Amino acid sequence: MAMNTSDVARRLATEAEAVCRYYLSNGRRSGRYWIVGDARNTPGRSMFVRLKGPTSGPGAAGRWTDAATSEYGDLLDIVRQACGLREFREVMDEACRFLGAPRDSPPPFRHTYERTQTGSPDAALRLFSMSQLIRGTLVEVYLRHRGIAAVHDAGALRFHPRCYYRAAKTSSEIWPAMIAAVTNVDGHITGVQRTWLNTSGHGKAPIDTPRRAMGHLLGNAVRFGIANDVLAAGEGIETVLSLRCMLPTMPMAAALSAHHLAAMLLPPTLRRLYIACDADTAGKVAAKSLIERAQAVGIEAVVLSPRLGDFNDDLFAFGLDELRAMLRVQLAPQDVIRFLLQEAFEIG
Repeated sequence: MAMNTSDVARRLATEAEAVCRYYLSNGRRSGRYWIVGDARNTPGRSMFVRLKGPTSGPGAAGRWTDAATSEYGDLLDIVRQACGLREFREVMDEACRFLGAPRDSPPPFRHTYERTQTGSPDAALRLFSMSQLIRGTLVEVYLRHRGIAAVHDAGALRFHPRCYYRAAKTSSEIWPAMIAAVTNVDGHITGVQRTWLNTSGHGKAPIDTPRRAMGHLLGNAVRFGIANDVLAAGEGIETVLSLRCMLPTMPMAAALSAHHLAAMLLPPTLRRLYIACDADTAGKVAAKSLIERAQAVGIEAVVLSPRLGDFNDDLFAFGLDELRAMLRVQLAPQDVIRFLLQEAFEIG
């Protein structure tokens, strides 16, 4: 009879030490805990797995915490991360295989941790998976401080309370950070952008380069909503989120720089592209290049021009109502009805 998730988790908890010896073979037992570097079987001492206790609840056997990253989870998470699995079905299959295997001296799990190359898509995916939802965090405080009261389709954004910032080759600092997932047109994560924040949330951290991206960025973007026939694209996350304050149902993408905006890959179903152009030379050059690429494949391209430097500057300076009026004369008439007036009607 097939086991459900609760059954599998409960059975793993009753065999917590066997699970750790198999999947976290680079660690060791210390009293009531198994100690290892992290859930991917890195040698070290920062992660603690509880070996004894009830099979459910906060103090249950198998619950673990990584003191270095504040990451936590259960034994199914260990199976997923130690094996490098992504689909939950694969995690369940592997856990059921382990539970059905004999316990007479099983060999340690052989897929031990391989150091993730710094700046790689795998490192980006790992950082994003270690981060938490933004609700109630400093990310919301930071965005409100930028005039962005609400984020629609916020799945691309996460919060990491202790994100490493390498200030020099020999030193590093820890700051809270907004983590933004960079994805391709199919929605697969290829990189992340880190925006380190002041501990108050009022602005970015006082460091030399408070924004850094890693992974494969060219052609990809931070996406809000799923694009079908209409998409708005801009450079910065804050610029795009400012537009979404007025157009929360219009799919949008932040390319993270003028260079990447010019090279952004477009969904094959797209029919109209709005380009939120920053009011500087680099932004205008990027918009011109993207217009040419869009028109070459039959996509209508429309430039949305801010009054100041970018749309976040406009939102902060003029407010929602005036920015909504500015956008109304720049959108295609059918999109005014579809995205702008419909939203105003629903608000009341």
